[in-house]
Amino acid sequence: MSTPHDALTRLAETARRDLEFIGETGTDWVPPAPGTDHNVVVVGAGQSGLSIAFGLKRAGIGRVSVVDAAPRGAEGIWRGPARMSVLRTPRVPPGPELGLPGLSFQAYYEAAYGTAAYAELREIPRTVWADYVDWFRSAAAIAVRNGVALVQVEPQDGHLRLHFAEGGRTFSETTRKLVIATGIAGSGGPFVPSVIRENLSPHLYAHTHRLDPAALAGKRVAILGSAASAFDAAGALLEAGARAVDLFSRGSDLARGSAMKPFSFFGAWEHFYALADDERWQVMQHFRRRASFPPLPAVRRAVAFPNFRIHLDAGWRKVAPHGDGVRITTASGQIHDADFVVAGTGYLTDARLTPAFADFAPTIARWSDRVAAAGAEDEALAAAPYLGPGFELVGRDADAPAFLADIHFLAFSAMTSTGRPVGDIASLRHNVPRVVAAVGRDLFLKDRDLHLARFLAPVGEDLPRAAYAAALATETAEAVPG
Repeated sequence: MSTPHDALTRLAETARRDLEFIGETGTDWVPPAPGTDHNVVVVGAGQSGLSIAFGLKRAGIGRVSVVDAAPRGAEGIWRGPARMSVLRTPRVPPGPELGLPGLSFQAYYEAAYGTAAYAELREIPRTVWADYVDWFRSAAAIAVRNGVALVQVEPQDGHLRLHFAEGGRTFSETTRKLVIATGIAGSGGPFVPSVIRENLSPHLYAHTHRLDPAALAGKRVAILGSAASAFDAAGALLEAGARAVDLFSRGSDLARGSAMKPFSFFGAWEHFYALADDERWQVMQHFRRRASFPPLPAVRRAVAFPNFRIHLDAGWRKVAPHGDGVRITTASGQIHDADFVVAGTGYLTDARLTPAFADFAPTIARWSDRVAAAGAEDEALAAAPYLGPGFELVGRDADAPAFLADIHFLAFSAMTSTGRPVGDIASLRHNVPRVVAAVGRDLFLKDRDLHLARFLAPVGEDLPRAAYAAALATETAEAVPG
């Protein structure tokens, strides 16, 4: 009797055959470069990193290595920081499969659960999507070195020397290209406001990114923030048995719509980066002025509990230890006590804060270096990296090192340059082909002399004369009439 495992195995085999049918067998066209171990190193094996590696393989770019600091199964966010019950988008747009139907989520789900089950599916459980990403990794034959963390990037003789940590050892390898695909935590990590960070010991607070809901069962928890991650955390805490959860919003009401709705068309996703700097800045500022709204399923999940409360007009003016817990004073002077505090306050956006970039961080361009009023208008947005069209880092000034262009940065804060959250499912269809094309173009041009010599070299005869000699007409002179 066939099992879901058998069906998924057959599906993966069919997908690999499909790649042969369309001629994408992964034949490597990149000449080996002396002194380098890899053509490309991809840091991050979540859905973005896996899709990028798959795209590079299909483009015939060999010697690609993928590393991830997390253990097997814990890459990305789906079994960690993400705490939504279902994905934000119903039935999911194209994902990491890059147009190959046999590796799509629908193909996976139908093989695992049946065609009828997919027809009835309206919202995709987060853990099911995580299972799919794991299967995609195996089906696409993407090799990943888990437990390997990038700690330093060092330029060296036309390539990059990467220093890694694995367990208790350190080692280094060289690469021509580096792709950072570390998602929402890639630009310095979680952001914790100073009102929390400077006044509480670490045992009294956590960011949503590092929250352990089970450890707070029976506790009174206060959450600062009112966007999706804050409500997801509230729902997870309540389901884990928190005694009470209070969520505090600075606004007089929750954000109730998305400023990005007009952005949701193919042309914007593909070509936003081609707009002028001041135009992109104007649009991103407009998005930021309207706070991110919490999705309806996340709100319903939390408000279903009678021990959940939302506090509006309640930004935090003061936070201090109080007994074994925390006392919070809001902007209006209201006092609230809690056992523990959670920051649902988003992430830092500055690529210069990426630890591996420490040696050259000041040379990386930010949006504040390109738009004169950027810092004064929106400090967080202005700190985002200013990226080139292939997500490459750009130098702050004319004296910046050329090797920055060999680092492609697909962390969340790339959104300011591209106009769309980088790393989310819907972004893969547009972002991954662009970075793959940019990496391929640069590698091709780095070897232009080799390729030109190859183009201009004499070629042997593929058509032997003997193949057509018998059909050659013999011309004879004819007498001219007198």
